[in-house]
Amino acid sequence: MSNYVGIWQRDDVLTVWFHNEMDKPFVLGEKMHAICNDAYMNGYNWDAFFNYYLASRAPEVLSAMQASSPEAGSYAAYFNKEYEQQAGRFVAIIRELVDNRRRNVAHCSRGVRLH
Repeated sequence: MSNYVGIWQRDDVLTVWFHNEMDKPFVLGEKMHAICNDAYMNGYNWDAFFNYYLASRAPEVLSAMQASSPEAGSYAAYFNKEYEQQAGRFVAIIRELVDNRRRNVAHCSRGVRLH
């Protein structure tokens, strides 16, 4: 289990919180930055990347998302409780991207070049 991403609930809102400055996501961000200098992968660039990635790979997750809140060291996405399955899928997607970074760096770098 990874501690850089998870779901927190407050009332009827689920928050997917991604801490992009923790070791594993930071390493992926550095590799993406090495491929594309504009991809320094703070929360704002992760927001752009996730919008690109989800639109092409998991549009049902993107359409269920109420809003996002990128910051320098983190990224948050908000879902209504009724979209718990999509929030869980988003967490699984983030884990797959980060935990299998060697395989995913090329795809990630294509995404950040678009934004």
